[in-house]
Amino acid sequence: MKIEILDEAEKDIATAVFFYESQSEGLGKYFLDSIFSDIESLHIYAGIHIIISDYYRLLSKRFPFSIYYKMKNKTIFIYAVLDCRKNPSWIHDKLSQ
Repeated sequence: MKIEILDEAEKDIATAVFFYESQSEGLGKYFLDSIFSDIESLHIYAGIHIIISDYYRLLSKRFPFSIYYKMKNKTIFIYAVLDCRKNPSWIHDKLSQ
């Protein structure tokens, strides 16, 4: 399957990379590598995750982030990469947009 990261998800990732890099030098790159590893795992595990607000939700293995995706025509679309520490209503609102 092909994986496509949509613009909004790219912005989510960039924001998180900036945050982690500001916490400690190199941590942003580690976050980025970890998230891309999680996304790549969808080649094997796509479709087995819990469905939240019409999206599949993959929990990151190393950081408190969720990857929200849908599958259409042999393509996995990444819609959002969100911090699990946010208020659940904020996450729901973000996914509803």
